[in-house]
Amino acid sequence: MQTRFFDTASIDYPIIDSDAHVNEPPNLWQDRVPAKWKERAPRVLETERGDIWSFDAGREKWPVGLTATAGQSFFQFSAVGGRYSEMRPGSFETEARLRDLDADGIFAQVLYPSVTLKGARIYSGERPLQLACVRAYNEWILEFCCDSNGRLIPQAIIPTTGIEDAVAELEGVMKSGHRGAVISAFPNGSLNPAPEDRAFWSVAQEAGFPIAIHIGSFLPDAPKSKGGTGESWTGLRFVGRAAWTKAGGQTLDVVCDVLFSGIFEAFPDLKIVLVEANIGWIPTLLEQADDMFRRFRWYTGAVDEMKRMPSAIFYRNFWSTFMLDSVGVEMRHRMNLDRIMWSTDYPHSGSDWPNSRITIERNFRGVPADEVKKMLHTNCRDLYGLDQVPDSLFPA
Repeated sequence: MQTRFFDTASIDYPIIDSDAHVNEPPNLWQDRVPAKWKERAPRVLETERGDIWSFDAGREKWPVGLTATAGQSFFQFSAVGGRYSEMRPGSFETEARLRDLDADGIFAQVLYPSVTLKGARIYSGERPLQLACVRAYNEWILEFCCDSNGRLIPQAIIPTTGIEDAVAELEGVMKSGHRGAVISAFPNGSLNPAPEDRAFWSVAQEAGFPIAIHIGSFLPDAPKSKGGTGESWTGLRFVGRAAWTKAGGQTLDVVCDVLFSGIFEAFPDLKIVLVEANIGWIPTLLEQADDMFRRFRWYTGAVDEMKRMPSAIFYRNFWSTFMLDSVGVEMRHRMNLDRIMWSTDYPHSGSDWPNSRITIERNFRGVPADEVKKMLHTNCRDLYGLDQVPDSLFPA
């Protein structure tokens, strides 16, 4: 008889969180960029309405709020008013983060940024300044993770200043110890694929290096906060847009752009990770993608550019993370069970810290235990080559 999962007490292996975040420390860029860029580099402004990030000397501002809700009740959530002096130190201190992992029953976390979720373009459109900010973050996240005994898994960010810069940064972060990289545009720096992107994909494929696309990026008109006030993040419409985003709505465009870009003919071993979009939408998209491809491939000429069915490419080349998605878990066999990975979103508003055990039970109760292990442990461990993470909490 197949053993089924009912409670977290039965888990005898390390849980790996495939998508968590840092809140970058207020002095990160001020301490690390060359002196000539400090005035325009990201900085935190302490205001009566809370701490606000300022980019490129105030060209854009973002309040501290929904990226630092771990440990709060829903009644405390706010898009504005957050302060670094009040948020959990685990946002930006290694030892504190490890204590928070232990409290939540999590062994390891794959780490993404907060400030740069929109992409490196938020720093500046000016190439030297953006590159300085990208490198400062990539250096800092490595340092944040280095004393964790392999429990914190750094993801680098890639600039949007052109293919040469993207390839150079990719090669650099692979050598320095990052386990993956986040792109917020195609490697050429735009939201449209281009032939020159092949140089980037080639490097990533040869190294088996995962390339992630996180929600909030790849947007032609990314949401702006009006002067750092968070006004665009209130009201009923915002709740609707948040639901649309977490149901995969924001990700559908970029997935189709990447899936139908033709790159997987030349790079069949490329690893693309879709982060924080959940998974319930995947079976519907794949069904419709295959149907449209069958109907339209001849007259569009797509048959000459793509030999495999879209669903087959997705099964082979795409990984996806999810948080609370019991519907997606029910439909797990209509996607690749070896490519889906659970996550916490700590310390953002999607996190249930320190009670992730409750969310795990809600997601997986009644699911075969060996399949649960894939989603909580094995898939992420294999994707990032986390040999330092044991396969069991109680080795023989």
